[in-house]
Amino acid sequence: MNHQPSGIRKIVYYSEEVFLENGLSPAVPAIRATAAAVIANPWLGGKATDDLGTEVVRVAPGLARALTDILAANLGGVDAIEAFGKAAVVGTDGEIEHGAALIHTPFFGNLVREYFEGNSIICFADDRADAGASLVVPLWHKNAAATRSHYQTISTRIGDAPRPGEIVVILGASTGPRPHSRIGDRLTDPVVKADTLGELVS
Repeated sequence: MNHQPSGIRKIVYYSEEVFLENGLSPAVPAIRATAAAVIANPWLGGKATDDLGTEVVRVAPGLARALTDILAANLGGVDAIEAFGKAAVVGTDGEIEHGAALIHTPFFGNLVREYFEGNSIICFADDRADAGASLVVPLWHKNAAATRSHYQTISTRIGDAPRPGEIVVILGASTGPRPHSRIGDRLTDPVVKADTLGELVS
């Protein structure tokens, strides 16, 4: 990891690889993973009208660098990563907007795209919850968001986070598609409308 931003209590890495799906090995093996940073909420105690920008600039870029470094190092490098997603869980003393501020601005998202050499909008999830809550992180292709084979999710949780005054910032990635993906692609789908549906299914 090249940079470790201040205020991180811990980073948790999780990965999974499916070896059998419906009795068969996936045609394209893939590893899905998350890297999650537990940080002190820098806006705790502030007002709902406060400008969040200063702390975004201070905190978000370091998180983007740290989490992308961990995923790239564990998944075989940037070239091996095909799909990505992001998420945040805010502790109960914070606002949903505090998590959004860290993952939905260019100081995180644009840098993640650059570090992972992607150009898709990054799909996301966010929540406010007690420590140990599970969050489903959506993923899709980093360069071809319409590629349905890479629509997938990975669930993540940290037993002791977020504490009420913390935020968990999560970055997810996958080295390939879902097991046995075979439902086509959004760019090659037929045109489907309610008044012509009978023609397509007859």
